[in-house]
Parts: sequence; structure tokens; C-alpha cells
Amino acid sequence: MRRLRNAKIVATLGPSSSTYEMIEALFRAGADVFRLNFSHGVFEDHQERVRIIRDIEHKIKRPISIMMDLQGPKLRVGTFDSGKVMLRAGQTFGFDLAAITGTSESVSLPHPEIFAALKPGTDLLLDDGKLRLRVTSCRPDSAETEVIVGGELSNRKGVNIPGVMLPISALTIKDKQDLEFGLGLGVDWVALSFVQKPEDIQEARALIEDRAKIIAKLEKPMAILHLDEIVKQADAIMVARGDLGVEMMPEEVPSIQKKIIRSCRAAGKPVVVATQMLDSMVLTPTPTRAEASDVATAIYDGVDAVMLSAESASGHYPIESVEMMDRIIRQTEQDTVYRQMLDGSRPEPLHTVADAITAAARQVAHTINVSVIVTFSETGSTTLRAARERPESPIVALTPNLSTVRFLPLVWGVHAVLTEEVFSFSQMVETARKAAVFEKFAKANDKIIVTAGVPFGASGGTNILRVAKIEEE
Repeated sequence: MRRLRNAKIVATLGPSSSTYEMIEALFRAGADVFRLNFSHGVFEDHQERVRIIRDIEHKIKRPISIMMDLQGPKLRVGTFDSGKVMLRAGQTFGFDLAAITGTSESVSLPHPEIFAALKPGTDLLLDDGKLRLRVTSCRPDSAETEVIVGGELSNRKGVNIPGVMLPISALTIKDKQDLEFGLGLGVDWVALSFVQKPEDIQEARALIEDRAKIIAKLEKPMAILHLDEIVKQADAIMVARGDLGVEMMPEEVPSIQKKIIRSCRAAGKPVVVATQMLDSMVLTPTPTRAEASDVATAIYDGVDAVMLSAESASGHYPIESVEMMDRIIRQTEQDTVYRQMLDGSRPEPLHTVADAITAAARQVAHTINVSVIVTFSETGSTTLRAARERPESPIVALTPNLSTVRFLPLVWGVHAVLTEEVFSFSQMVETARKAAVFEKFAKANDKIIVTAGVPFGASGGTNILRVAKIEEE
């Protein structure tokens, strides 16, 4: 089940993709990570999907990553007596903390944290940015606004406040309940929504500890002000472009996406580009050419993974969507320009022994045409530094740690293998040789590179590089 590409595919499971047969078909079509969206479904649904994934993992004997995506705070207006109202540009419209019934003049907004952050001149975006209202006056429990861009507003539509740091945790009571349940199931990644600042990651880390890796979803423009620190605190980053596009102008999103990718690559943290990548495939069996180009652009930028949301969760063509994503990635990575762009955008190695070794491994692999780079790592840190280099040779990650082998399928260019613990350098080299051949990355007389840290088991201690030859049987 070797993937013939470096970038990975995240597929969201949902009503269209919940059976054993469908989930296995999605994996065989190219899905490396399965996302469980805790904004939808009940615990029993997610539990059954995890059971199926782990059964398929055991059957195919290849690790599969599971990502739980927390809902995060959902800021919404209340309800209207008629179900909806029409707001017209120039009219006055009020918001009230009290549980009033909405009319064409005002509606309930049951979020005191919003009122605490408002001031005259602040814009409110309603219904995914379709309506824009500007605050003219405000108090701790109410606000008056002028409608700038009008339209229909119906029950419980979402509210966004661009350019404002809301005094609110990224974790709701529901999120904390979902988190404990998901961690109990053994998920590998926790996607944290509504991240505004580094402290949001720290709060989640205190609850999660080392039971799963944290992927910070960047969907709030305010998070970009703290980008490098958020990247440092998180284990990976997701560019949630749909939500970013609500609170900033559409033309700003592409440059922000590239800025996030550059920060992640510099830090050696995995980065996922998500939202509307093949959106037309929710209803049609082929994407638009613009969507194909959008996916390819992310691959040229060197992202670790691209994600399917509704396409695989609730669309009519989930398998075709994964197959199409796989085809686009493989075609892009075969382009000579792809390698030129990766090499041209490679960040400088840090002044550490680990980075010196992994940078040397990439250079040696290129110079003597090495078949594969094999990394030994308990925690995955050696493998992450190797992937940061974006080498031409594939990376086989050997680890005796089950949690490590299961988070690595998200990482660029990595084929993760669970192995026995090694106790000597000679045993490590021999294990690397056998794994490279068994996993079909090398054959007799091929050269491989082995990197590891000695003493074994120390995190971030990569200090050995060995070129080994595959002997004839």
C-alpha cells in the first residue's frame, strides 16, 4: 500500500462515507487520514467509524491517522417570530443580550463576550459574511447597528466580528466533552477550532497532554497576528480558508495561505490546506479546472496534506473525489517545476545537530541516488526534521511507538512502519535494510540512508547518518 506521492490526503467521513466498504474504498483510493467532524453526528456514529478504521488498519497492516475536529464556539443570532427578516441597507438594526423574539428591528444575540468586545465602528458579519452591519452605539447588553450590506437573515445564522480579539476560549463545554470521548477512542489528531492566540493551544494541551497531537485551525484573521507563536505551540496547522474568507476579503486569502505555509515549513510543522478544494465534486463527478489548479498550487507550495470536506462526507462522489485528489497530486509532483519550487523555497536548517544531519541526508541522497531515507524515532521528531527538508528520496519512518506511527501518515513524504525496539546501532541498520526491502522501497545493491539519535529513545537527538547497502540474498 505504498503511496506514489509525497503529499497526503485527508478525507472527512459523514453520511456518504460511513460503511465499512466505503471507508476501505476511500483508503484504497488514497485517503491517508480520516477526519471525524464533531460539529455533526453523535458519539455512536464516531465510535463506529473509529472501530471500522482500526479494523481496516489491522487488515491492511498500514497505519491510518484519525483526526477529530472540534466544533469550537458558534456565535449565532436568536430566532425570529416569522423565521426570517429582510434587512435593507441604511436601516437601523439592534442586538440584545436578552432572549427576545426577533423582528425586523432587532434580534437576540446571546453572547455577552461579543458585547464586551464591541465599540462604535465595529463591523458584524452575518450568515457567512453575506450581510454586513456596523455598530453605531453599544452597551454591555445591547447594540445598535446600521445595515451596510443587507439581505435575508433567518434563525440562528452565524455572527463574525472581523479584526476583534474576542474574550472567549477556543474550547466550549461541548468541545471538552467531545474531546474526552474522542481521546478515549484513541484519535491521533485533535483539530482545534477558533484559535485566536497561542494561549488557546496551551489550554488544549493541558487537557490533551500527550494523548494526541494538536492541529490548530487558522480560521480567524486575528490568529495571523500571532502566527509564528501559534505554529510553535501546535503540532500542525490547518488553513481553514472558508472561515478565513468570511472575515477578510477574498483577494487576501491566497497570500495569507502562502504566509502560513512558509511559517510551517520553516518550523518543520505539518500544514494542511482545507475547504472547498474540489467543492463542485459534491454534486458532479469531475472538478472544475480552477479547483484542480487550486489543489496543484498547494502541492507546488509543498504542503503536507490537502483535505476533502463535504466532497467525501456528504457528496455524491466520495471515492471519485479522493481518486481525483490523488491524480492531481501525483501529476503535479511529476512536474520538474515542482522540485524546483520545493528546492527554491526550502528553509535554512537550524543550527542544531539534528538539522545538520537531516540536511546532510537530503544532500547525500541526491548526490549518490539513494533509494530511501530511513529514520528511527520514538517520538517522530527525527522524521519530522527529515520531512522538513523535502528530500527527493522517500522517507520510511521506523518506530516502536504505536501513537507515533499513527500520527505520521499526515506528514509529507513519510511511509510509517511499526517496528520492534532496537538496542544497538548494528541492529538498527539491519532492521532498516529489511524494512526498506519489505516495504518495496529498495532492492538488492541499492543504497539507503539511515538516520537516528543515539542513545535511543531521546527526543530530538538525531546525531547519526549512515549510508548502507542492500546485500544480495
